[in-house]
Amino acid sequence: MCGITGYYGKGNIDILKRMTKTLEHRGPDDEGFFVDELVGLGQRRLSIIDLSPTGHQPMSNEDTSVWISFNGEIYNYERLRKLLTSKHTFRGSSDTEVILHLYEEMGEKVFEKLEGMFAIALYDQKQETLFLARDRMGKKPLYYGRFGYNLLFASELKALHEHPVFQKKINNSALKSYLFQECIPTPNTIFQDVYKLEPATYLRYKDGDLTKN
Repeated sequence: MCGITGYYGKGNIDILKRMTKTLEHRGPDDEGFFVDELVGLGQRRLSIIDLSPTGHQPMSNEDTSVWISFNGEIYNYERLRKLLTSKHTFRGSSDTEVILHLYEEMGEKVFEKLEGMFAIALYDQKQETLFLARDRMGKKPLYYGRFGYNLLFASELKALHEHPVFQKKINNSALKSYLFQECIPTPNTIFQDVYKLEPATYLRYKDGDLTKN
């Protein structure tokens, strides 16, 4: 497994590194960071496909206008890759790079074409838009929280705690569910304003506007 985390809004490389450090156990092979004035993406990697440095994440497309941090495995990536080789030059053999180039061709419809288990954070720098996506069965976890203008996300809740805008307030309704049912139904979590992204769902966030599909 791997771990992904990041933010849209307030943040910096030091905050991102602290968030990513909490996920070290999910990815012992490598770590990576991307930060610009608006977004930070962090990743801890367990190398399965493309063990070479070309599989390093966060990964960008050719002109560095699209960035991705990805946890999971795309089962049909080789077939999708064949559809893209006439238009794109691949630097490695990872399924991550296939997602990037497919997004360039299809936009946010890319998530409909992916077969596998995944949690994805994809940032379109030109559009200043962040996408979060989760596989159909919800195999890979992905949490997000909105605090004012800021959106935080991570594979595990504890990564969100490292961001200074995070507010550690208990969701009393979720706590009641846990005490009576021994679980907290999706999309709620134990914290207010923090949610599990539902399976087969992707989230779009731009300029404080959040939509789910």
